[in-house]
Amino acid sequence: MKAKNRDQSLSDSRELDGSYDQLTGNTSTSQTKKTIKQRFLKLLPCCTPEAPPSISERNVEDDFELSTVCHRPESMDKLEEQTKFTKKELQVLYRGFKNECPCGVVNEENFKTIYSQFFPQGDSSMYAHFLFEAFDTNKNGSVSFEDFVFGLSIILRGTINDRLNWAFNLYDLNKDGCITKEEMFDIMKSIYDMMGKYTYPTMQDDIPREHVESFFQKMDRNKDGVVTIEEFIESCKKDENIMQSMQLFDNVI
Repeated sequence: MKAKNRDQSLSDSRELDGSYDQLTGNTSTSQTKKTIKQRFLKLLPCCTPEAPPSISERNVEDDFELSTVCHRPESMDKLEEQTKFTKKELQVLYRGFKNECPCGVVNEENFKTIYSQFFPQGDSSMYAHFLFEAFDTNKNGSVSFEDFVFGLSIILRGTINDRLNWAFNLYDLNKDGCITKEEMFDIMKSIYDMMGKYTYPTMQDDIPREHVESFFQKMDRNKDGVVTIEEFIESCKKDENIMQSMQLFDNVI
């Protein structure tokens, strides 16, 4: 039974990263025993609090199933049913995700580190924090591959309402069902901080606040000091710039 579980685990892992040919049942020719062992050794520092001092060649083969003990995503077929991605697209996404965190999950600190690489000219830490909170739907302090692709599926392939609902959840920091002016300012400021103060033309420190005042005035239609999901969606749909920005994501993958 143990050998069967190990074979199934290995098969699922190969299917996820595209290293297993479902038609022939063979591994990719590049996946030699040596490279598999090396990949396993690389997993250990990420998956365990303290990596063991040494692992023999014999132990690597005997304990190969340990490479999937941290978190193994759902099968490709199930993820394909639950998202709007094809199996090929999911494999590409999984390889990229696994390269950044081989153990299958990413915590907030690592998420911030990864995100900062895309915006070296600014401070993306606060926006990455808000984004991590939005992806961490289970609120367990980590984002799995499933969390990642579920969110990405909405952002890239969801309907306009799906995307706007996801954006509203991002802005609704305390998750009380409405957005306050301060919540909107916190998000907006984090975006400006991420873009950097050395952009051209140079932006003044009060620009984020001015933009929030303008946006909030348009969205808060009944002037009660908060923006509801209905007000948010209605206002965004009437804003040509927002609608155009959403269409930019349609063919990202």
